Amino acid sequence: MTFVNHFDISLWKICDGYYHQHQALCLELQDNHQLNVNLLLLSLWLDTQDYLLSSQDWTKLQSEIHQWEARILLPYRKLRKLSKNSLASDEYQQMLDVELMLERKSQGLILHKLKQLSHFGKTSNLGTYLSLFNLNKADYPMLTEQV
Repeated sequence: MTFVNHFDISLWKICDGYYHQHQALCLELQDNHQLNVNLLLLSLWLDTQDYLLSSQDWTKLQSEIHQWEARILLPYRKLRKLSKNSLASDEYQQMLDVELMLERKSQGLILHKLKQLSHFGKTSNLGTYLSLFNLNKADYPMLTEQV
């Protein structure tokens, strides 16, 4: 049994705390660079666990999660954003709730895929993940503050 087999859905509660600390930046990275916020938060959490994934593992994880999200989550998110001005606030909140449910499904898929990977990386998960989008960890020091 590998270390990652001990990880479970509860890690997302910790990641949720990271998200609330850095929500604006997370959304900026998502909207402007197409980063997956769940993977970004996971990279921060894995770094606190000294569980380093390789660049190839991050590429595989990003690709597989993106395939699922491109079919389900991303079109729904686009529809929600387009609908914002034409819906009552309670209807819009219902759409947000569905999107959050889809995010939880994505988190489950990430955990499933994570359990299939080894931990033989040599550098920070955050730096490795950001590099997939030609971003530099040094440009985002605030992400590692209070983690």
